[in-house]
Amino acid sequence: MSRNRSIALILGAALMCALPLGAQQRENAIVGFLTSGSASSLHKLWVAAFHRGLGESGYVDGQNVRIEFRAADDQYDRLDAFAAEFVRNRVAVIVAAGGPVSALAAKRATNTIPIVFTTIADPVKSGLVDSFSRPGGNATGTAGLTSELDAKRLELLHQAKPTARVFGALVNPDRPGVEANSKELHAAAQTIGVKLIIENAGPKHALDPAFERLAKQRIDALVVTADPFFNFRRAQVIALAARHAMPAIYQWREFVADGGLMSYGPSIADAYRQAGVYAGRILKGERPADLPVMQPTKFDLVINQKTAKTLGIEIPALVLARSTEVIE
Repeated sequence: MSRNRSIALILGAALMCALPLGAQQRENAIVGFLTSGSASSLHKLWVAAFHRGLGESGYVDGQNVRIEFRAADDQYDRLDAFAAEFVRNRVAVIVAAGGPVSALAAKRATNTIPIVFTTIADPVKSGLVDSFSRPGGNATGTAGLTSELDAKRLELLHQAKPTARVFGALVNPDRPGVEANSKELHAAAQTIGVKLIIENAGPKHALDPAFERLAKQRIDALVVTADPFFNFRRAQVIALAARHAMPAIYQWREFVADGGLMSYGPSIADAYRQAGVYAGRILKGERPADLPVMQPTKFDLVINQKTAKTLGIEIPALVLARSTEVIE
């Protein structure tokens, strides 16, 4: 059995279908699922949410659609080849997960096959769509307000630990737009009146040495910036922050549920569900150009009190009162 076939089975995605009446009939319709990370790092809740979205559109796992899964394992140069393979296989839809690198690879490969992306910070600026309300091409999906919230995360972390004076920020230098993101973080640090030290970690920059360098510079707290590379290494990032006793804030709730201190952002599980809904609607005959890019309207501040106690931090009552969820 091939590796990619094994991955597909693990995710419960061996599905087949014919398009309903009203759309062009296609037997054995295929959804190509492309991610920049690894199969094992995709959170099971995100995958379940994607299947839930497909179900809302009438496509049920194991009954009427087949998903071909391709994972680049953080080797971004593999994404173009995978996207080209989807084109050759005449997939009905490409779902691009794991940041803009996946969606852009799909866009380079085809301007006709529909593309559904998940949690892209600015799909207009990235060149994926013409506008949020009228995508205008073959791509649509969800905008995540991901890296745009990193400065807000720095502010929230400072409020949670007001005595902190030196903050670290972990960034992936291979992420599109990282320079602007770093400038925004420095500006936020200056406004708060704290020092900020940025360290690189990504496909070409290992995590362990980055944490070692931050530890040597005696940072008081850490912002793990919004990036799929960190999402796909959630357990390793949380473990390293704990090893170095670094209070850290993250993008997604899943980090906090797994032992991280804080998170602030929208629901990534809902973004995956929406991707499933849009993929299903496209299979039924709708065009990406007519499906507006969805934007989050709810942002959650989640705090893990057990982790705070382990780190010896007393979260101020005002911050706790503002939180959406406190994990005891």
